[in-house]
Amino acid sequence: MNQPSVEPSRRLLLRVGGFDFFGRLEVDLAPRSADLLASLLPLERAALHARWSGEAVWVPLGPGLKLDAENATAYPQPGQLLLYAGPASEPELLIPYGACAFASRVGPLAGNHVITLEGEISALRELGETVLWKGAQSLQLAWAD
Repeated sequence: MNQPSVEPSRRLLLRVGGFDFFGRLEVDLAPRSADLLASLLPLERAALHARWSGEAVWVPLGPGLKLDAENATAYPQPGQLLLYAGPASEPELLIPYGACAFASRVGPLAGNHVITLEGEISALRELGETVLWKGAQSLQLAWAD
């Protein structure tokens, strides 16, 4: 297996609307996913509410990304961000803030657990409710250091 090109100790800054979170790429558990996401940094997109998935926000990543299942789950916990670039739906980053069952219009999905947020994540619920009630928010994902 190829070694990931990302340093496991590098921290990420996730900024959505007025909310900041720090996290780490899951390099050991999802090395191909970590490499793919790192290649997209810095990432600036709109964060939208993911009503099909329950209490989650999603970030469309655009066409052309392909990724096999790796450390995949359909039921992430708050702070466990998923990367999906499979054949059933469009590529996306999923940010759960509460009860979440990852899905799309074609049905259930499993995404690769690629980022774990660290530290205080209680503001994730407020972030999700802001996106739900006020609409799309600006998202930036970049290296913190």
